[in-house]
Amino acid sequence: MESQLFTPIKIRNQEIKNRAWVSPMCQYSAENGLIGKWHFVHLGAFATGGVGLIFVEATAVTPEGRISLGCPGIWSDQHSEAFREVIDFVHGEGAKIGIQLAHAGRKGSTMKPWDDHEIASYEEGGWKTVGPSAIAYKDFPIPHELSEAEIEELEDQFAAAARRSEAVGFDVVELHAAHGYLFHQFLSPITNTRSDRYGGSFENRIRFLVESAKKVRASISDQTLLFIRISATDWVDGGWDLDDSVELSKILKDVGVDLIDVSTGGLVHDAKITTGPGYQVPFAQKIRSSAAIATSAVGLITEATQAEEIVASGSADAVMLGRQMLRNPRWAIAAAEELGEKIPWSKQLERSRKIGARKSPQ
Repeated sequence: MESQLFTPIKIRNQEIKNRAWVSPMCQYSAENGLIGKWHFVHLGAFATGGVGLIFVEATAVTPEGRISLGCPGIWSDQHSEAFREVIDFVHGEGAKIGIQLAHAGRKGSTMKPWDDHEIASYEEGGWKTVGPSAIAYKDFPIPHELSEAEIEELEDQFAAAARRSEAVGFDVVELHAAHGYLFHQFLSPITNTRSDRYGGSFENRIRFLVESAKKVRASISDQTLLFIRISATDWVDGGWDLDDSVELSKILKDVGVDLIDVSTGGLVHDAKITTGPGYQVPFAQKIRSSAAIATSAVGLITEATQAEEIVASGSADAVMLGRQMLRNPRWAIAAAEELGEKIPWSKQLERSRKIGARKSPQ
């Protein structure tokens, strides 16, 4: 029986060669927002591994939108041009590449994870963070509450970043509205206590994301795909939940979003989350069926048969792997063989299909 994981998927006018995709993963290795050699090797390895789509990590639309001092940005043409070489390499290997546009909000201005303290001081290059309300994340500094004018400016900055992304060759633009970052902070009543048109009701709390999605969609061509990553639940009573996510996804579909990349959590540091293999897949399945929009599933997806079942059952249209891809950037090649599928390999790797077929040169 033909593997569903390794069948192409067509979205708008783009065909992605399979449904095994690489999730955005922070590397904390940029300098002043500029990517470098580490990113080329990191992303290039996935391109030689048989995946259909590779995502660049959360990339800030403003300098103050970074999570850490080591996170990349795309707030200038210099920053976008730094991606060109790796984009060309990925395309040369027959894969697609997307960028996750982000703003960390109150969770920004941090050091790198391996540093000896968490919050970057102004002297170290840190900055004043922002949010929908002046509510801190755990013991982080209290953020500046954004004005309506500042919110509208950020919407325009997301659109400008999307234009740069398309111009340099990205196939997909994804807005990061999950894991407790700025869009998510507006969505959840836990972090959004505003009383203006960006707070209070469901319609007001989703306004920043919906308006940004509209502006981004208008700023790119029909050829470029628009995804949005959301946290389908805060895992906290009184927070954002799955019903909210279904309703939001319906609205996002109507404004031109092509796929919902479904994750969960990240808003508060002490949420009680029960994890296990594929624990977030049911959220992707519910949004796909109830909002009639394509979804991708993430979260402890590690095995070929597990990924195949997710796609074949209709739980999601694709799977995104993170840590498992870090462990084995050629996971897709191995998965295809396990599932009895023959997929193209990079020509430099092709001879390894026939181990022992000829004697290696001495």
